[in-house]
Amino acid sequence: MSQPSLLLVDDDVELSAMLLRLLQAEGWAVRAAHNAAQAEQALASALPAVVLLDVMLPDASGMDLCRRWRAAYPGLGILMLTARGDPFDRVLGLELGADDYLAKPFEKRELVARLRALIRRQAPPASQPVTTWSFGPLHVNLLRREVSVSEQVITLTGIEFRLLIELIRTPGQAVSREQLSEAVQAGSYRPQDRTVDVQVGRLRRRLEQAMPGSDWIETIRGEGYAFVPRLAPSRSPGGDDPQAL
Repeated sequence: MSQPSLLLVDDDVELSAMLLRLLQAEGWAVRAAHNAAQAEQALASALPAVVLLDVMLPDASGMDLCRRWRAAYPGLGILMLTARGDPFDRVLGLELGADDYLAKPFEKRELVARLRALIRRQAPPASQPVTTWSFGPLHVNLLRREVSVSEQVITLTGIEFRLLIELIRTPGQAVSREQLSEAVQAGSYRPQDRTVDVQVGRLRRRLEQAMPGSDWIETIRGEGYAFVPRLAPSRSPGGDDPQAL
């Protein structure tokens, strides 16, 4: 089985060369782009599994690219790799659709670990059966990583999808912010409560937009959040119990 491909987008030529050697040594196929124009061409020619994206590029903002690519390529993994490590920038990057955010300078081993975790979360094991959970009009397909409402697919970021999965494991029961952080964040870094709140808020808004007037994610004061389906959940033939995840 071929290794996943990566695209490195960074205008620092020296750092890019170092990262290319590091990631290729891990067995990955890696391409480099030093500006937004080159990155767009690379994405158009062959979509990688993950993009390592710098925020400050000479011809575009990495934040803008992240937002645009998330809309255009919902399944694309995006790891923002930038010198801007301020909590506000981290929250903004995640809000715009990044799956992970690593500030420079960084530990090489941590970068590799985060990439492995991100790639692993993108690709369910080949032996995993097709599993679809249904809660009234809401359907979640694990194998296709697809969420739909009344047969209309909702575009979610990788983090939003993992948040939803973590919440529907135990419908009606509170899930703490710590549990949600551990479920969606690669590596040893644990985001602040505010970061988790932002991501849950975004997921809630997406569900509300798809199902006007509904609110299936409740805030449990002092505990966290709970997924509260308004209709009894059903399982498609061959489906698993959400608590068995």
